[in-house]
Amino acid sequence: MKNHNTFVKVRYSETDQMGFVHHSNYAQYLEIARLEWLEQLGISYKWMEENGVMLPVYNLNTTFKKSALFDDRLKIETSLRNIPTVRIMFDYKVYNQNEELLTVASTELIFMNTKTGRPMRCPKYILEKL
Repeated sequence: MKNHNTFVKVRYSETDQMGFVHHSNYAQYLEIARLEWLEQLGISYKWMEENGVMLPVYNLNTTFKKSALFDDRLKIETSLRNIPTVRIMFDYKVYNQNEELLTVASTELIFMNTKTGRPMRCPKYILEKL
């Protein structure tokens, strides 16, 4: 399946009083990685929405193995789990600059028609790029 690496530098505002990246920021990191994954295929999420398709998150799972810290340079490995149907599932591994595995995560998103608000099958133009 298609894989992609995204790099994010941890900002001070993303850390908590203990100096660790607050867990709520990981959802944003994974979203950044997903959007870059789509861009790598030549698909703009903005263009998808303008053409009637949105991808709300249905499920998000994270396992924190080690904390990310301020100023860490994170590498987010994103991989597509299987060929999408109505759902598209991604797996992620988040590493720091020392290649230490920090977090393992997965997301499940649903293709939705923006006009009807109903689930739909994965658009053909995405399947063709896979």
